[in-house]
Amino acid sequence: MRIDKFLSECKIATRSETGKAVRRGEVLLDGVPVKRADTPVDPEKNTVTYCGEVVRYRRNTYVLLNKPDGYVSATEDKKDKTVLDLLPEEVTKFDVFPCGRLDKNTLGLMLITDNGPLAHTLLSPKRHVEKVYRFECARKPSEADLCMLQNGVDIGGYVTKPCTVKMIDDTSGEITLSEGKYHQIKLMFNAVDNRIHYLERIRFAFLTLDGLQRGEWRYLNNDEIKKLEGLVK
Repeated sequence: MRIDKFLSECKIATRSETGKAVRRGEVLLDGVPVKRADTPVDPEKNTVTYCGEVVRYRRNTYVLLNKPDGYVSATEDKKDKTVLDLLPEEVTKFDVFPCGRLDKNTLGLMLITDNGPLAHTLLSPKRHVEKVYRFECARKPSEADLCMLQNGVDIGGYVTKPCTVKMIDDTSGEITLSEGKYHQIKLMFNAVDNRIHYLERIRFAFLTLDGLQRGEWRYLNNDEIKKLEGLVK
C-alpha cells in the first residue's frame, strides 16, 4: 500500500495533503523521512508518523462502549443524544454505527463498528450469538412463568426462541438470548404479567464490559478482533 493511500484510509490526510507533508519532511516511515508520497508501506510491519503523531492502521474499527441511560442506539437523532455522542472524533470519523440496538433506557455493552457485513451476520438469529442481560422485574416470577419465558412466549404475533433465565434473587436475574427483537425482553415479561424495571446488557458473544465504567469506551484488541471476525466465517 502507498503511504498516501495509507494515510487517506486512516482519515489522517488526503493524498494531496500527504504530498505536501512529505515535502516538508513531516511523514516518517520507521523514523526516517520519506521522499515520495507513493512510498510503499506494510501496515502490519512499518510504523508511520505524520506530523509527529504515530498513525495506527485499522482495517475496520471496533469499539466497546458501556452505554449510559438516556442515549439512543443510532448514528443520529433529532431529539436525543446518541451513543456516538459519547465517542471522540477519532472514532466517529470512520462512519461507525451500533451493532444492534439497546433501548434508550437500557444500559450496558454495545459494539460500535464500521464493518457492516460483520454486524449483519452477528445479529442474524441463524448465528445464535448469545446476548446476556441483567434485569430487575416488578414481581417474583413463578416457576410456570420461568418455564414459559425459557420455552418461548408470544410477544405480539412472534413466538420467541428458547432462552435461559437464571434468577439471582426474587426479582432480579440474568437472561440469555440468541435473538434481539424490538423491546423483546420487556415484551417477554409483559407476556407473563410482569414488568421490567431495569435492564443492562453485560455480554455480547464473548465480549464483556471488562471494567468499563458507564459511558466509557475502548478499542477491541487484536485478539478480540480475530475472535469476533472468526464468529462469522
